[in-house]
Amino acid sequence: MQKQAVLPQPRLRLFDNAALFRLILPLIVEQFLTIAVGMVDSVMVSSVGEAAVSAVSLVDTVNVLIVNLFSALATGGAVIAGQYLGRNDTGNAEKAGNQLLLFTGASALVVMALVYLGHNLLLDVVFGHLEADVRAFCSSYLLIVAASIPFIAIYNSGAALFRVMGNSNVSMMVSIVMNTVNICGNAFLIYRLRMGIVGAAIPTLVSRILAAGMMLAWLRRPDLSIRLRLPFDFRFDRQMIGRILRLGVPNGLENSMFQLGKIVLLSLVATFGTASIAANAVGNSVSSFQSLAGMAMSMAMVAVISRCVGAGDEEQVQYYTRKLMAICYAVMLATNALILLAMPMILHAYNLSSETMEMAKRVLLLHGSFCCLIWPLSFTLPNALRAANDVRFSMIVSIVSMWLFRVICGYVFANALGLGMFGTWVAMIVDWGVRSAFFFWRIRSGGWKRAAFNI
Repeated sequence: MQKQAVLPQPRLRLFDNAALFRLILPLIVEQFLTIAVGMVDSVMVSSVGEAAVSAVSLVDTVNVLIVNLFSALATGGAVIAGQYLGRNDTGNAEKAGNQLLLFTGASALVVMALVYLGHNLLLDVVFGHLEADVRAFCSSYLLIVAASIPFIAIYNSGAALFRVMGNSNVSMMVSIVMNTVNICGNAFLIYRLRMGIVGAAIPTLVSRILAAGMMLAWLRRPDLSIRLRLPFDFRFDRQMIGRILRLGVPNGLENSMFQLGKIVLLSLVATFGTASIAANAVGNSVSSFQSLAGMAMSMAMVAVISRCVGAGDEEQVQYYTRKLMAICYAVMLATNALILLAMPMILHAYNLSSETMEMAKRVLLLHGSFCCLIWPLSFTLPNALRAANDVRFSMIVSIVSMWLFRVICGYVFANALGLGMFGTWVAMIVDWGVRSAFFFWRIRSGGWKRAAFNI
C-alpha cells in the first residue's frame, strides 16, 4: 500500500489580518486626533495674530524635540517588552514595562527642571534675534507647557506598552479624551476669556496630566500581560534599564539630532521674517496630515516586528515588513489625494496674508508629492530595523543624512540659491532620498539579521 504524502502545515502567523486591523486603525485615529488638534490650535492662535502663530511654532519645535526623546526611550522599552512577549516570557515583559515607566518619569523631571533653568538661554541663543512680540509669546507659552513634560513622557511610555501588547485601542481612547479637553479648553480660554497664547498653553498642560493619569490607571488592569504593579518598586534594575537604553539611547539620539537640525533650520527661517515663519508653521502643521498614515504604520511596525524577532522567526519579520509597507503606501496615497483636494479650504482657515498663503501652498505641494514616493522608506521602514535591534545603523544614517543634506543643503538652497524658506523644504526632500536608499539597501542585504538573531 502506497504511503500517503504528508502535506506541510501552514505557518502560524503571529498577527492575522483582523489583529493587524485592530492594531493599525486606532493608531491612525490617534495620529489624526493629535495632528488635528495641533492644527486647530494653530488656527485658534492665529486669531491672536501671526506673531502668536510664529511663537507657538518655535516653542513646539523644542517641545517636539523633548517629546521625541522620551518617545524614543518608550520605543526602546516597548521593543524589549515585545521581544519578551514573543518568547512568551511575560514576567520579564512586565518587568521591562515597569522599569520603562520608572526611568522615563524620573528622566522627564530632570529635563523639565533644565528647561525652566535655561529657558531664556534657549529663546535667545537657539532662536536668535526675535521680534519683541514673538519672543514675549514664546516665553509665556514655554513656561506653562514645560510643566507637562513628565506627564507626556508617562503617557507615551504607557501607549508604547499597550501597542506592543497588540492593543492600541487604549492609547486611542486616552488620546480622544486628552485632545477633547485640549481643544475645548483652547476654545473657552482663547475665544471666551480672551487669554491669548496663555489660553493655548494651559489646556495642553491639563490634558497631558489627565492623559498620564488615565494611562497609569489602565495599566493596572489584571488581565494585561504587562501591567503596573502596586506597590510600585522605585528601585532601578540596572540590567533591564541597560537593555532599554541600548535601544532607546541610539533612537533618542537620532530623534534629538533630527529635531535639533530642524531647530537650526527654523532659526534660519526666522531670518526671512514673520511671513516666512508663519508659512513654515502652517506647512509643518498641515504636512503632518500628509505623513499621518506613515507615522501610524511606524508605530505598528515596532509592535509587530519586535514580537516576530522575539519569536526568532526571520521569515515573519520579512513578511510583515513587506505587508506593513504596502499598507502604508496605499493609505498615504489616499490621504494625500484628499488633502490636495481640500488644500484651498484648509489654508483659508488660517486667515493668512496672500504672501504667506502662497508660500505655504508651495511647501505643501512639494511635501505631499514626495510623501507618496519616499516618506515610508525614509521613516516607516527603519522602524523594522529598530525593532530588530539594528538601531546603530539607522542612527548613523539618519544623523549623517540630516546634517549633511538637510541642514547644510538647507543653508545653501535658502541663501546661496536664493530660495528662502522654500529652500529648507527642498533640502528636506534630498535628505529623504538619501535615507531611503540606505534603509532599502540594509533590508535587502540582510545586514539587520546580525543584530536581530546574533548571527
